[in-house]
Amino acid sequence: MKLVSRSEWGAARPTGSYIPVSSTKGVKIHYEGSAVPGALASDHSRCAGHVRDIQASHMANRDEGWIDIAYSFVVCPHGYVHEGRGLHHKNGANGNGPLNAGHYAVCAMVGTSGITSPTDDMLNGLVDAIEYCRSEGGAGSEVRGHRDGYATDCPGDDLYAWIQQGAPRPSGSGAAPAPVPPSGPSAAPPFPGRILRLAEPMMRGSDVRTAQARLIERTWNVGPDGADGWYGEHTRSTVVAFQQDSTANGWPLDDDGEIGPLTWAALWDRPVTR
Repeated sequence: MKLVSRSEWGAARPTGSYIPVSSTKGVKIHYEGSAVPGALASDHSRCAGHVRDIQASHMANRDEGWIDIAYSFVVCPHGYVHEGRGLHHKNGANGNGPLNAGHYAVCAMVGTSGITSPTDDMLNGLVDAIEYCRSEGGAGSEVRGHRDGYATDCPGDDLYAWIQQGAPRPSGSGAAPAPVPPSGPSAAPPFPGRILRLAEPMMRGSDVRTAQARLIERTWNVGPDGADGWYGEHTRSTVVAFQQDSTANGWPLDDDGEIGPLTWAALWDRPVTR
């Protein structure tokens, strides 16, 4: 899964608090329902800016009163899954309060002109987002279109036909491709599918231990307990230092102390000179 965190795409802060949801019936698929620039299809560097544009448009909509981008996730033509409101938060896109709480809202960058049909990479990204909502967000098995239960043309005929087919991955595509770092191919193991960060309760697990071990391998000190599998303050501060050093050596990383897809891939890039 090619997950792009809010900090990685440059999200503005929400203007209010999210309403928590512990689980949903499943996922509803959306499209933008307006023009989507065709240039996005050939230039992934534009996609983060387009998500920022969607967020700004939503937050400026006084009729809806949205506190943030309305979607849970937004998937670009290249298969990257941009975190919107994310997991365990009520979205604002499905039509009304009960519908918003009932399903996560995943939007594809497809519109009425420009990009009008999903790419294979986008379909893989949509499936990645659906699976992520199920495995980490308590989503049930339903995959529906926005028009199911609400009077709208969304998500358009092409995406709705795909949903009616069972929302499959493109034939022969297998799993979605792994992130590709800016400097070239990486030997990184697959990204674990969740952002590794300092949290309460403290995050732990084998993926945290793998990242810690790689930092130690690259001569970074993660604390007195070494690769213990706990994402504590020592690990967070080490990740910040690694991100700052990596940025100085050509990797465009946010120094937020969180291990998202780009920081994960950077850990396995060529050695960084310190």
